[in-house]
Amino acid sequence: MNRRAFLLATGATTLSVVGPLGLLTRRGAGPRLLPGAEKVKIIDFTDDGKRKSAVSVEKVVKTEAEWQKQLTPESFDITRHAGTERAFSGPLLNEHRKGVFRCICCDTACYDSSTKFESGTGWPSFWAPIAKENIVETTDRSFGTVRTAISCRRCDAHLGHVFDDGPQPTGLRYCMNSVALRFAKATA
Repeated sequence: MNRRAFLLATGATTLSVVGPLGLLTRRGAGPRLLPGAEKVKIIDFTDDGKRKSAVSVEKVVKTEAEWQKQLTPESFDITRHAGTERAFSGPLLNEHRKGVFRCICCDTACYDSSTKFESGTGWPSFWAPIAKENIVETTDRSFGTVRTAISCRRCDAHLGHVFDDGPQPTGLRYCMNSVALRFAKATA
């Protein structure tokens, strides 16, 4: 009997620390980072959309259970499992006040209201992120198409997708899920 079979048969939990980032793994729990193990650089903004500074912050890593406690079921499905809300159903679709749209999971600033536009698609749309440093673009090959998915750099929350049919000056349409974001109204 090999070690894995023995551990599975006895129900033992294995714990190991690997590599320079201190990757912590537990059988059945998936990988987690030890506190302080990984830092990411983002740009910090006020709710008025004013750039404060570049900051190095700990990446936010939580278990599925921790995310479920923090988020609504719909926000959990969309941000943690790359779901999509129904068109025209999101609470931020008609939000037009001055402010910043922040990640619902970690509060990172993602979009400024000054870049929001009416796309007619049924999702909040922006022609640019507030800072490229605050998001991550990856290739999404789901549903038989190739798209560019947008996630939060700090916590890996799925936010939506970007398409090349937006207005100038970028020609891009960052099509976001309302329940993946929180609106922070400008104070001034």
